[in-house]
Amino acid sequence: MELRQLNTFCTVAKTLNFTRAAEVLSYVPSNVTMQIKALEDELGVRLFDRLGKQLALTTAGKRFLTHAQGVLEKMDEARSAVHNNEKLSGTLTISANEVICSYRLPPVFQRFRSQHPGVRLIFRSVPNQELKQTLFEGTTDIVYMLDEPIRSSGLSVEPLLEEHFRLLAAPDHPLAKRTVLQLEDFHDEVFLTNEKGCPYRTMFDRSFEKEGIDSITYLEFQSAEAIKQCAISGIGIAFLPEIVAESEVERGELVVLPWQIPDLQVYTQMLWHKDKWLSPMMLSFIEATREVFGSQSKNKTV
Repeated sequence: MELRQLNTFCTVAKTLNFTRAAEVLSYVPSNVTMQIKALEDELGVRLFDRLGKQLALTTAGKRFLTHAQGVLEKMDEARSAVHNNEKLSGTLTISANEVICSYRLPPVFQRFRSQHPGVRLIFRSVPNQELKQTLFEGTTDIVYMLDEPIRSSGLSVEPLLEEHFRLLAAPDHPLAKRTVLQLEDFHDEVFLTNEKGCPYRTMFDRSFEKEGIDSITYLEFQSAEAIKQCAISGIGIAFLPEIVAESEVERGELVVLPWQIPDLQVYTQMLWHKDKWLSPMMLSFIEATREVFGSQSKNKTV
């Protein structure tokens, strides 16, 4: 089994087309076909189903893909390890949910890219509740989560910044002019939230249930941006991390309602697998994260 065969296999798995894979790899199509056949013969299984002109990974192919990608990533790490850190190269895969990607990670990406332009960064947007699994599956190097303090025997967890959540409404909402709110004021109101399963949606439900409200009208969304825009339109009351709506509050498009959500401690946290070798690339990205979030934390306390 050769590394070039693994690289060819991963490329075919991504394109699901021998001709396109050959173009990506600068091979002739027959070379790609030959390498895949040799790999299948050596493994004794079919990696792809040929459905006419269409390709599809078999169950064995899907299992093998994870390991093949891991081998190629390890080789990238090995190459990086024997070079000066200033000339890091290879591929680093980062995952986070929409909010962290949009509002917290861009400065980290910018700093890391300016320091190590030779590293290929791959970012995957993943729902919060699925992020830890990507570390156990080995498909992500580092993930960032917005959640209550995480404890895990298999993962290294580093809290970065406490995030505050707010209830937000349009300026002309009936509750927007109030300086004090009572629980009964929320009856018959529509709350704009993430879907069930999202950690901070669970916290929201829990906090209101503790206060004795268990019949809430929701509009559920997958996107924080959609929640925000619907609140601006006056459709309901948004439940969002403070950072998501800072600009809109400053411009007067949204108003923070005078209601403190009890027992809500949420942090942006950085995680990686405890058994994963911390390559120079990973260490550099972790350090860039600490530098950026350290400055953000100082700015919040000014």
